[in-house]
Amino acid sequence: MPGITREEVAHLARLARLELKPEELDHFAGQLDDIIGAVARVSEVADQDVPPTSHPLPLTNVMRADEVRPSLTPEQALSGAPAQEQQRFKVPQILGEEQ
Repeated sequence: MPGITREEVAHLARLARLELKPEELDHFAGQLDDIIGAVARVSEVADQDVPPTSHPLPLTNVMRADEVRPSLTPEQALSGAPAQEQQRFKVPQILGEEQ
Protein backbone atom coordinates (compact mmCIF):
# COMPACT_ATOMS: atom_id res chain seq x y z
CA MET A 1 0.00 0.00 0.00
CA PRO A 2 1.52 3.36 -0.99
CA GLY A 3 2.18 5.75 1.86
CA ILE A 4 0.64 9.17 2.36
CA THR A 5 2.82 11.80 0.72
CA ARG A 6 3.79 15.23 1.98
CA GLU A 7 1.84 16.72 -0.89
CA GLU A 8 -1.32 14.91 0.18
CA VAL A 9 -0.88 16.12 3.75
CA ALA A 10 -0.29 19.67 2.49
CA HIS A 11 -3.44 19.41 0.38
CA LEU A 12 -5.48 18.19 3.37
CA ALA A 13 -4.03 20.99 5.49
CA ARG A 14 -5.05 23.58 2.88
CA LEU A 15 -8.58 22.16 2.77
CA ALA A 16 -8.76 22.33 6.58
CA ARG A 17 -7.20 25.81 6.51
CA LEU A 18 -4.25 24.66 8.64
CA GLU A 19 -0.79 26.11 8.30
CA LEU A 20 1.81 23.38 8.73
CA LYS A 21 5.58 23.64 8.91
CA PRO A 22 7.65 21.40 6.58
CA GLU A 23 8.68 19.10 9.44
CA GLU A 24 5.02 18.75 10.47
CA LEU A 25 4.14 17.56 6.96
CA ASP A 26 6.53 14.62 7.32
CA HIS A 27 5.37 13.89 10.87
CA PHE A 28 1.66 13.90 9.97
CA ALA A 29 2.25 11.90 6.79
CA GLY A 30 3.67 9.09 8.92
CA GLN A 31 0.84 9.33 11.44
CA LEU A 32 -1.87 9.31 8.78
CA ASP A 33 -0.22 6.34 7.11
CA ASP A 34 -0.27 4.47 10.45
CA ILE A 35 -3.95 5.32 10.97
CA ILE A 36 -4.92 4.15 7.49
CA GLY A 37 -2.98 0.94 8.05
CA ALA A 38 -4.77 0.29 11.35
CA VAL A 39 -8.17 0.85 9.75
CA ALA A 40 -7.23 -1.54 6.94
CA ARG A 41 -6.28 -4.22 9.50
CA VAL A 42 -9.63 -3.82 11.28
CA SER A 43 -11.42 -4.13 7.93
CA GLU A 44 -9.63 -7.43 7.31
CA VAL A 45 -10.74 -8.84 10.69
CA ALA A 46 -14.39 -7.79 10.44
CA ASP A 47 -16.34 -10.56 8.77
CA GLN A 48 -19.93 -11.13 7.68
CA ASP A 49 -20.80 -13.01 10.89
CA VAL A 50 -19.77 -10.03 13.09
CA PRO A 51 -22.62 -7.52 13.38
CA PRO A 52 -21.71 -3.82 13.41
CA THR A 53 -21.98 -2.30 16.88
CA SER A 54 -21.56 1.11 18.43
CA HIS A 55 -20.70 -0.25 21.88
CA PRO A 56 -19.30 -3.59 23.05
CA LEU A 57 -21.89 -3.98 25.82
CA PRO A 58 -25.68 -3.80 25.53
CA LEU A 59 -26.96 -0.47 26.82
CA THR A 60 -30.36 0.46 28.19
CA ASN A 61 -31.79 3.88 28.89
CA VAL A 62 -31.41 4.64 32.59
CA MET A 63 -33.14 8.02 32.66
CA ARG A 64 -36.13 8.53 34.88
CA ALA A 65 -39.56 9.24 33.48
CA ASP A 66 -40.59 12.88 33.18
CA GLU A 67 -42.98 14.01 35.87
CA VAL A 68 -44.40 17.40 36.79
CA ARG A 69 -43.02 18.69 40.09
CA PRO A 70 -43.36 22.00 41.91
CA SER A 71 -40.90 24.65 40.74
CA LEU A 72 -40.23 28.37 40.98
CA THR A 73 -42.69 30.91 39.67
CA PRO A 74 -41.32 33.35 37.06
CA GLU A 75 -41.23 36.07 39.73
CA GLN A 76 -39.21 33.87 42.11
CA ALA A 77 -36.79 32.82 39.39
CA LEU A 78 -36.20 36.44 38.32
CA SER A 79 -36.05 37.87 41.84
CA GLY A 80 -32.22 37.90 41.91
CA ALA A 81 -31.70 38.96 38.30
CA PRO A 82 -29.89 42.27 37.82
CA ALA A 83 -32.16 43.02 34.84
CA GLN A 84 -35.34 41.49 33.45
CA GLU A 85 -37.77 42.15 30.64
CA GLN A 86 -41.09 40.46 29.78
CA GLN A 87 -40.57 37.76 32.45
CA ARG A 88 -37.12 36.89 31.04
CA PHE A 89 -33.54 37.49 32.09
CA LYS A 90 -32.15 40.52 30.26
CA VAL A 91 -28.51 40.15 29.28
CA PRO A 92 -26.10 42.45 27.45
CA GLN A 93 -26.22 42.38 23.66
CA ILE A 94 -23.42 40.36 22.06
CA LEU A 95 -21.85 40.20 18.61
CA GLY A 96 -23.64 43.34 17.47
CA GLU A 97 -26.88 41.45 16.82
CA GLU A 98 -30.07 43.35 16.07
CA GLN A 99 -32.79 43.28 18.70
